[in-house]
Amino acid sequence: MKKLSILIVFLIAGTLSSCSPKETKTKEIQITETNNLKTPKKMNTIHLTKAEFLTKIMNYEQNPQEWKYLGDKPCIIDFYADWCGPCKMIAPILEELAQEYDGEIYIYKINTEKEQELAQAFGIRSIPSLLFVPMNEQPQMVQGALPKSEFKKAIDAVLLKKETK
Repeated sequence: MKKLSILIVFLIAGTLSSCSPKETKTKEIQITETNNLKTPKKMNTIHLTKAEFLTKIMNYEQNPQEWKYLGDKPCIIDFYADWCGPCKMIAPILEELAQEYDGEIYIYKINTEKEQELAQAFGIRSIPSLLFVPMNEQPQMVQGALPKSEFKKAIDAVLLKKETK
């Protein structure tokens, strides 16, 4: 019941903060990052193409009727577009979470403009759309931008099955 209430909150919040494909394009903000070569690099988000999706996530061409996650850790898949304001808002949050949960989960990104077939296969009509994929369970889709605290609650409860306080 607790998971269901968390998912309902995500769906309501997401509906209020998502883009439709007809939104006008805005200027792209470039963010530069500096790395200290002495510290080991932590995991960042991973951009996927259709070919990589078919080998790392699910081969829906070979097995279209059954969800069978191919990964070795739970994941979040962010369906986004470069022009989407809410997508730009959550991008740095997802990068932070990829580093904080390094070794526990993967955070993948799929550009819906470049990978239209994947977006269509998952019925993506509003972005950002986030697919939470736990191990050995059905994935759960959430639409819209969420604050970092809500992402952490969902990761802990849905993906990692940690007890929440």
